[in-house]
Amino acid sequence: MPSTDAETQRKIANRLKRAQGQLGAVIAAVENGSDCRAVVTQLAAVSSALDRAGFQIIASAMKDCLVDAEAEGEPGADEVSLPELEKLFLSLA
Repeated sequence: MPSTDAETQRKIANRLKRAQGQLGAVIAAVENGSDCRAVVTQLAAVSSALDRAGFQIIASAMKDCLVDAEAEGEPGADEVSLPELEKLFLSLA
């Protein structure tokens, strides 16, 4: 994500760090034999946080990489092509 602006990178990193903390809580809850509803609720929060981070990464790539590729005509070695971007996006679904 070298061309993504610093604010967007910060937001994505914060989401991932939140998900990391939530996942730690899920692991602890499972190890402690916590109520299954609490574990599933926390696990859903982790999943949502990861999905949101993934979608933000894809959105940034669409904005940065595709605009650059269209300007130059062909994607460079570090850029993501439209088919690759579509495949990445669908992998989150």
